[in-house]
Amino acid sequence: MNSGAYLQDAIRGFQNYKALGDAAMAQVPSDADFNRMLDPDSNSIAVIVQHIAGNFRSRYRDFLTTDGEKPDRDRDREFETQGRATREAVLRDWNEGWAVVMSALAALTPADLDRTITIRGEAFLVLEALSRSVTHTAYHVGQIVFLARHFASPNWRSLSIPKGKSAEFFGKGDFKARGTVR
Repeated sequence: MNSGAYLQDAIRGFQNYKALGDAAMAQVPSDADFNRMLDPDSNSIAVIVQHIAGNFRSRYRDFLTTDGEKPDRDRDREFETQGRATREAVLRDWNEGWAVVMSALAALTPADLDRTITIRGEAFLVLEALSRSVTHTAYHVGQIVFLARHFASPNWRSLSIPKGKSAEFFGKGDFKARGTVR
C-alpha cells in the first residue's frame, strides 16, 4: 500500500465532507431550522454538528499520544439540545471542530499510518482510525445534507448532479468524466 497516497486520500475525503456540510448548511433557510427535529427521537443540525465537533476535539487533540476518548468529553451531552443555537454558533462549533482535525492531519506523515493509537482503550492503527473517522463523518454529514435539503425545499440547489441532468453533465450520454466525481 502507498501510505502517502492513502493519507492524501483521507485528507481529501475530510475536505470533501467539510465542503459538503458547508454547502448544505449555507442553504438552511433560518436559525430556527438549525434547531428543528423531524421527530422527538431525531437530531437537529445543531445537535449533529455539536456531536461531530465534540468527536473531532476528542479524537484529534493529541492524536498520536493520548486515547481518542478524552476524559473531558461528555458524549451524551453532545446529543442534547443546548438551547436555541444560532447559525453563527453552529458554524463556529463546526469550524472549530474541523480546525482540530485538519491540524492533526496536516502533522501526520505516511510513516504514522502504521503507528498504533487507542480509542476508548482499544488499539487501532492510525490508518484504521482515519478510515473509521472518515466513515463516521460521512454518515453525519449525510444527515446534515438530508435535513438541510428538507428545510430548504423547494429552493434547494443540488450539491451534486441535479436529478435528470446526468446526460447534460456528462455530455449528452457520452458519460466521460470531467475530472470531478459527483
